[in-house]
Amino acid sequence: MPIDMELEAVLRPEQLPMAPYPPKVITLANGRRMVVRQAKREDVPAILHSVRPCLSIERDYYDIVSARLYGELLAWYRYRVKSEFCLLGQVDGYLVGIVNSRMVDEKVGMSYHTLAIDRGLRIGSHLFAAKMEHHIEYLGQEEVLIVAESPIGFRRWMIEYPLEKTNIPHELGGGDSYRLTRQIYYAAKPRLVVGDRPVPPDLLAEAEAEIKFADDDTIRERISGLKGR
Repeated sequence: MPIDMELEAVLRPEQLPMAPYPPKVITLANGRRMVVRQAKREDVPAILHSVRPCLSIERDYYDIVSARLYGELLAWYRYRVKSEFCLLGQVDGYLVGIVNSRMVDEKVGMSYHTLAIDRGLRIGSHLFAAKMEHHIEYLGQEEVLIVAESPIGFRRWMIEYPLEKTNIPHELGGGDSYRLTRQIYYAAKPRLVVGDRPVPPDLLAEAEAEIKFADDDTIRERISGLKGR
């Protein structure tokens, strides 16, 4: 569609400079290797193919998480959100998990969502930890504001780290934010932040060449046993 770039300059929010996330590889519990890398804006249409089947899954609030993630990624693709980034988890090129977040300013991050498409391997936990790694270690931020939309998310983030409760509202609404500080991150890092760098060139090349995605039934089966429904 034609774009009026003069008007676009008014509509597009400021983008803060962001250091890139260096890719890493994590060996999962089943022995498979997951490449964790930063998505590019042009990757968004392919990513959304894997998010769509989750929109109708009620289990563990996948419907609301995936709906909000879909909108956030589309906003990034259309230049309607400030300083967002997205990390992907890929196994043999197939997309198995997604996390996204943004910078509020140089010191504060705003965590958005974590979506594991293949469950039972702590993919969501590994990718959430990678997202926090990016905020604290590579973007140099002081804190990240976080909320959970499901009980499993609350257990994985608020209790497992553990995070600090605040009375600060979060952009996603719901309850007030919990906070990951640099001190909390570095105390939790030995337990929760894993992975090796550099990624073997063949693995990285495979992940970057194409974002593969399973068919809709397979995605539903992996999440909640809903194949064929």
